[in-house]
Amino acid sequence: MAERYESRNVVSDKEIERVDQDKCISSYKREKIEKESKKHWDLFYKRNSTNFFKDRHWCGREFPELLRTSVTEIDSSHEVTLLECGCGVGNLMFPLIQENSSLFVYACDISHVAVELVQKNEAYIDTKCNAFQCDLTVAGSLKKHIKEKVTMATLVFVLSAISPDKMSTVVQNISGVLAPGGKILFRDYGVFDHAMMQFGQGHKIDTNYYFRQDWTRVYYFSLEDTEKIFTSNGFEVCENKFVKRKTINVKEGVDVDRIFVQGKFTLLS
Repeated sequence: MAERYESRNVVSDKEIERVDQDKCISSYKREKIEKESKKHWDLFYKRNSTNFFKDRHWCGREFPELLRTSVTEIDSSHEVTLLECGCGVGNLMFPLIQENSSLFVYACDISHVAVELVQKNEAYIDTKCNAFQCDLTVAGSLKKHIKEKVTMATLVFVLSAISPDKMSTVVQNISGVLAPGGKILFRDYGVFDHAMMQFGQGHKIDTNYYFRQDWTRVYYFSLEDTEKIFTSNGFEVCENKFVKRKTINVKEGVDVDRIFVQGKFTLLS
């Protein structure tokens, strides 16, 4: 529990107390949100198409593994292959393919609308990527689409959109298609992030777990959370840290603290 408060210096004790005392929604409402999760993501991409998220050019800087052109430490006879979990409309995949011509990307998302937008993108080339719809919370779902062992996998702002009681299943699905010694590269929202502190009454599903106005869900991680999720499913921690950034928009008068958790986790043999 102590690690939950490692990022507390950006918020006051009063704000933390308010968040902790917020009441959770009913179990009926929670089950409804869970049951309709795919529908709400489909609606999200129908509304926003490819216009909501910015391209994630920062991923190669934060995770230099993504720019590798060989996999000698795993299997020198194979090209570098990446599984992007929760690909959305390709904001991570397409810039990465441009930067690393040796990379082949398997990309999946729960939303068939998002996957169709990826496939219609002019940058989508069958010899460089393979996008498919997949529910990562269903055991064995990835093995139906990926027959080889991939070098790496990314979970970038994906696990937070999944119910905490299904996060282990997601990690197990990834480990089922990941080569021994392969890595999961992880980045997501950290506890007490500015966005978490903006939720009002009636949006708290559980501790650190909320739903937005569009009914998509978001979980805010502590370092303890991420370590437990991966180590309990056969991974070794290489990196697990808070990353603090500022979002500044002078025109809009925005200057807020953002807190993310960033990690690298290696699959044990």
